[in-house]
Order: sequence, then structure tokens, then C-alpha cells
Amino acid sequence: MDRVFIEGLEVDTVIGAYDWERGIRQCLRLDLSFAWDNRPAAAGDDLTLALDYASVSARIQAFAEQSQYQLVETFAERLAQVLMNEFQIPWLHLKLTKPGAVPAAKGVGVEIERGCR
Repeated sequence: MDRVFIEGLEVDTVIGAYDWERGIRQCLRLDLSFAWDNRPAAAGDDLTLALDYASVSARIQAFAEQSQYQLVETFAERLAQVLMNEFQIPWLHLKLTKPGAVPAAKGVGVEIERGCR
């Protein structure tokens, strides 16, 4: 199976368990990889058969704007469900980084894989 990826997508969202985090928007950095058969799109140079990463990126931005989760784990899980359902993605790998959450670390976060390759 081929893979389509989006690397380093930054979104602002309400995320965090502490009271001070509930009133601000914080940056999350996302790296995603999706299983997708690129052959049909490539055969006819047909965008309608491709996984349109611009549309996927816009949907991720909209999801982040609307969400208000305490845990990055919840954000990642719900986002994976939305993307798989709306874009008929059979498998994805999502790495979510929350920069600045731990002062001594460049970032912290989670990585998940969902679906079948």
C-alpha cells in the first residue's frame, strides 16, 4: 500500500488539564501518514481519486478550532476517527507533539496507529 503524508502541520487548539490551559489556545504539531492506493489517481492524473492532502489539512484545522480536550490522547483518537470516516482512510499513523508542555523537552505527545494496512 502506498502512503500519503502530512508533516509538521501546526494547529492551535484548547488543550490541557490545568485551569490556565482552558482559557488559551496552544499549538500542536502533527505528522500524519495515511495508507492510500495512489495507482488509480496516477493512472489518469485524477485528483478526485487521490487522497487530497489539502482537504485533509483543512479538515484537521477545522477539527482543532472546534475541539477543547484535556488530553492529547483524546485529541489524537478523535481526530483519527474523523479522518478515517470522512476520507475513507483504511490506516493512519498520527504523531502529535505538544511543544513547550515540559520546559526541558522540545516536545511531548503521543503516536497512534489505527486501521489496517
